[in-house]
Amino acid sequence: MKALALFSGGLDSALAIKLIQEQGIEVEGFYVDLGFDSNKEKISQLRKLADNLNINLFVCDAKQEYIEKILFNPIYGYGKNFNPCIDCHAFMIRKALEHLEERNAKFIISGEVLNQRPMSQRLPALNSVNKLSNANGLVLRPLSAKLLPPTIPEINGWVDREKLLGISGRDRKVQLELAKKYNLQNFESPSGGCLLTDINFSKRLKDYHKYLPLTPKEIDILKVGRHFNINGYKIIISRNQEENKTLKEYKGEIFEKMFTKGFPGPVGLVQKNAPNNIKKIAADMMVSYTKNEKGVIIIGNDEFEGTKKNKEDFKGYLI
Repeated sequence: MKALALFSGGLDSALAIKLIQEQGIEVEGFYVDLGFDSNKEKISQLRKLADNLNINLFVCDAKQEYIEKILFNPIYGYGKNFNPCIDCHAFMIRKALEHLEERNAKFIISGEVLNQRPMSQRLPALNSVNKLSNANGLVLRPLSAKLLPPTIPEINGWVDREKLLGISGRDRKVQLELAKKYNLQNFESPSGGCLLTDINFSKRLKDYHKYLPLTPKEIDILKVGRHFNINGYKIIISRNQEENKTLKEYKGEIFEKMFTKGFPGPVGLVQKNAPNNIKKIAADMMVSYTKNEKGVIIIGNDEFEGTKKNKEDFKGYLI
């Protein structure tokens, strides 16, 4: 018998795995990569935790499908920012269901805890997730199972319901005690790393989506830099060496890169279809974030003379 575990890298998903492993059931971690995690080392950290749990890890790249089907048109709406939590959880369960047979697994487990999160983990929300995902009783939540209706794994006797838990609420005392018992390490903090719950990132994403199509190639550049909107045209300028690297690595079709010529400075992106007057402003912006008073900025195959301006002049464009 084998279960597929929705694997976030947090303590709750790790504990759910341990509880099922204790019943002699093989577990495989299943991470749905949506692209919006704030942790750049997410996959490598997941692999470390998977090793700690003695499980294999399967990474499902679902960024394009998530953008097309969920992000901008969720059935159950958003949380405080741009987080479609109920639709998102249902989407991840659907992806796991699609891979059940391929991974030779019989059911899915999740680390969700009843009433731990106000939008997605109340009982009505969990019921909505089950309905939207078409899970048909195949999703078991071991940490709160005794407070929830029996699932197929319990009804069929694959899992002993009496050995599962009945945790509810935001107090994590029980989880932390279990973490010590199982000697769990390398798990993430419970605050979560989803950028869609971050007010500043959500503001950038909303502004971007108003004017431009989003593909997986633009997700990383939305995470870094100073973002400006001038008459609907987007400009991004890096703030440090690490962000320079991210913008240099951009391989999408929407933006072209901007570099200083012959003097140190940031890396930038500007929309390919921006008119020359916008690109001239972008060149001025690039120079303004250097020590030079003026200089040449390479934008795509063209060169623009940039002149240092007062940075206050750009604040009205800042997102």
